[in-house]
Amino acid sequence: MLNIDAQQTIKALPFHDLVPALRQGFVHGANTPARHHHTVDADTDATLLLMPAWSHGEFLGVKLVNVFPANALEGRAALSSAFVLASAATGEHLAIIDGNELTRRRTVATSALAATYLARPESTTHLVVGAGHVGSLVAEAYRSVFDIRTVLVHNRSAGHAHRLADTLKQQGLDARAVTDLASAAAEADIISCATLATEPIIQGDWLRPGTHLDLIGSFRPTMREADDQCIRRGALFIDTPQALRESGDLTQPIDAGLLTPDDIAGTLPDLCAGTIPGRRTQEEITVFKSVGSALADLTAASAVYRSHGPSPRAHTRQEPS
Repeated sequence: MLNIDAQQTIKALPFHDLVPALRQGFVHGANTPARHHHTVDADTDATLLLMPAWSHGEFLGVKLVNVFPANALEGRAALSSAFVLASAATGEHLAIIDGNELTRRRTVATSALAATYLARPESTTHLVVGAGHVGSLVAEAYRSVFDIRTVLVHNRSAGHAHRLADTLKQQGLDARAVTDLASAAAEADIISCATLATEPIIQGDWLRPGTHLDLIGSFRPTMREADDQCIRRGALFIDTPQALRESGDLTQPIDAGLLTPDDIAGTLPDLCAGTIPGRRTQEEITVFKSVGSALADLTAASAVYRSHGPSPRAHTRQEPS
């Protein structure tokens, strides 16, 4: 069984390969039972998450995520994850893959994939809100599918925004940190939010016609990145129906009677399969809300394994001749 660390995982998942792999994965589909939540310690909110998925006759996997918020008090990482990959034909365990980098890269690649259907193809200006572990990778993912020339970076801590902008400048981009979020939003073709905000930070009145808004950060009902006006003005797409139960960007408008599940224009698998249209006009505002999926985890993990392991044919049960 292979043990694939963070750096090997990064190397195995360049975005120019990962985005097309995810597109194929969402079309192909997989069995993805609901994720399991187990409380380890109620006093510290320590939680174990289990996310299983399998594709018949191919790969089977489970992502194990330990969330221990109290670790922050001791300077330790609050989250640790690993992906265990096996053959769905034989049950043989094949690899343990670093879950943190796998999750980080598939998250931003999923948003970039959705944007290929929802953002204007000629988009060149990208506003990234949030310069943390996930947000710092968003621009790279989008550059793999768009001719992004200008990246505007906003972060609650201005120092982090400047550091990310400097890094992007070294990659040849016209990048700058911004403090006036309203002006930056009005300038952007694409806005990506990857924050831990619990109150809306993007206002719908800021969005000019043709903008694509990508909401990555809100993964709990108490978290929110966009206000009600964003939801009202935009054609709303989600990665999976699970988003309707987990993200405050959706649950709060639903609870307030401002949004119903019928208002969702479609899911990412629908877009990838071509069963629904994406962007319909140049002036349309589009919104994509993702919370992550076990299917994307399995697809990314399979790609990592293929780059390190034997041919997948070695893990497919052979019929007698």
